Amino acid sequence: MTNRIIICEPSEIVANGLSETINGMAGFAVVQRVDTPDRLSEKILAVDANILIVNPILLGFSERNLPSQLIKEYPHLTVIAMVTTYMEEQVLKQYNGIIELNDSKLKIINKLNQIIQTDDKTEKNDDVELSKREIDVLVAVAKGMMNKEIADRMNISIHTVISHRKNITRKTGIKSVSGLTVYALLNNLIDETEVYK
Repeated sequence: MTNRIIICEPSEIVANGLSETINGMAGFAVVQRVDTPDRLSEKILAVDANILIVNPILLGFSERNLPSQLIKEYPHLTVIAMVTTYMEEQVLKQYNGIIELNDSKLKIINKLNQIIQTDDKTEKNDDVELSKREIDVLVAVAKGMMNKEIADRMNISIHTVISHRKNITRKTGIKSVSGLTVYALLNNLIDETEVYK
């Protein structure tokens, strides 16, 4: 199934670059580009889009809750923020995911795939609360460390490492190392340079 995307972005250069990146990916197609959020509901229905990428700077004070409203109105819809300037974390929390202006093509591809996989889960857990130790283990896994290395580095048993990894998988719903790496990147737990060397 091809994911059908609407890009709502005022900059033609940014919209064109994002479209070109996405249209080169398997399973994704940009079906419409708009430069204002006017009548987005109608446009989503008209082109049967299941992903909306919108620049939050387009949403004024009265429209600041639009992403949450659209997600409630269209349960199949994934709303992603295209961040081109500083945005408050509170504003970005209502989006399913974030793409930043300086993201590489690979990072955008990973983020889109991760967001879609997360949204495809039957039960979505928006309140993933990892403990400090689980975050430490997640970061180590994302950096490519094996269970024994993690155990030695943290002065804990391999059994404890495995237990932490099971809890991370249960809480995030992510089983693969690559998926956990993308999760760590998306949540700014590691930097891209620490992964793609």
